[in-house]
Amino acid sequence: MILSDRDILHLVELKRLVIEPFEPSIVRENGVDLRLGNIFCRMRRTLTRILDTKNPPSDIDEWYRCEEVDPDHGFVIYPHEHVLAHTLEWIELPDDVVGLVNVRSTFARFGLYIPPTVVDAGFKGQLVIELIGSEFPVRVYPGQRFLHLVFVKTTSPVAKPYHGKYQGQKGVTLPRPDPA
Repeated sequence: MILSDRDILHLVELKRLVIEPFEPSIVRENGVDLRLGNIFCRMRRTLTRILDTKNPPSDIDEWYRCEEVDPDHGFVIYPHEHVLAHTLEWIELPDDVVGLVNVRSTFARFGLYIPPTVVDAGFKGQLVIELIGSEFPVRVYPGQRFLHLVFVKTTSPVAKPYHGKYQGQKGVTLPRPDPA
């Protein structure tokens, strides 16, 4: 069952669903619009090193170039570039609600894309999203509404709410591969 705007506002009022900072204007008919944070990380292009997901290097941050972005100048995503960004909002999902994330249609019309993303029941933190560039450079700005998060109620609370390695993340958290 997808939650309506009324359901979402009720959960926020009960503090079962946390969205900070919260503004009623982000609540839409069947979800919430989340805004871009101010940290962006470009994935560095290289053909000389291979990133091994079973044996990750200790210098994982060398594979990314992260920067804090001025809201007045924005951030350019180049054609077909893969960028990690985060939401301005911190969210906390109860153990009986899952989030489904998609890029807002305006950003899709600008040619930006995100892979399918699920926010597990029990997750707490800012969302980190991969943005994939258009056919042409696109400038985005911290504070812009760019994601639509739809909430789905599970038939019962999950037995194991999310307590994974990204719980409590703030800003862009780079990959934390599972041990081999």
